[in-house]
Amino acid sequence: MSGVQSIERAFAILRCLAGGPGGVTELAERVDLPKSTTSRLLSTLEGLGVVDQVEAGGRYSIGQGMVEIAAAALPGRHLVAAARPHLVELMQTTGEAAGLSVADGDDVHYLDQVDSESQIQVHDWTGERLPCHATSSGLVLLAYSPQAVIAKYLARPLVSFTSRTITDPARLAERLELVRHDGYAWILEEFQDGANSVAAPVRNRVGDVIAAVHAHGPAFRFPGDRSPVDVAALVQQAAQRTQAAHDAV
Repeated sequence: MSGVQSIERAFAILRCLAGGPGGVTELAERVDLPKSTTSRLLSTLEGLGVVDQVEAGGRYSIGQGMVEIAAAALPGRHLVAAARPHLVELMQTTGEAAGLSVADGDDVHYLDQVDSESQIQVHDWTGERLPCHATSSGLVLLAYSPQAVIAKYLARPLVSFTSRTITDPARLAERLELVRHDGYAWILEEFQDGANSVAAPVRNRVGDVIAAVHAHGPAFRFPGDRSPVDVAALVQQAAQRTQAAHDAV
């Protein structure tokens, strides 16, 4: 295998992993390579720190090294790198996927996600954009936006994704006020049936909210028997640590 061909194949695998974790067999089929070649390339990429194996003999995901490379091309490049260790810690303390997002017009843009080690996974939203009113990160980012931005958002048609989605502007305005009071937002099957999430704001040095950190998992186990307030506190801590790490850059 030539050096150029190896690089091309390695990047094909990385592009597949950008869409979410995958196992050797799945990735080999998607990039049309033999399993042995795919396994060998994944092993090399893991050694370089650009992919991680979620569990022994299991799926692979984008690693910290690749996150740092990708972050250099993002407007919030320092933010992604600053948040990653705290997302990993949040995933470990909650047992659920943890992510980072920023506002992008009327949407929330997901910059990074660390998946849980559970066999039952949630969707990896990295790179995707979703309406603010139906997601926990979106509610946080919208709640701390200027009043003119909030008013404009409330004046637009609000799409319903499940029977629980809040689409009434008055109710949504009350919800945003509660988010500002609590300092976090829970979403209970409001964007996707069977999925819950909670998010908290990341601020900059002058106190402006620049991002949100969230944890999300299947509704049957998240938050489960745990107090929603206690779980939210873990997310708030991760957001505060992200802020401190970002400010230190």
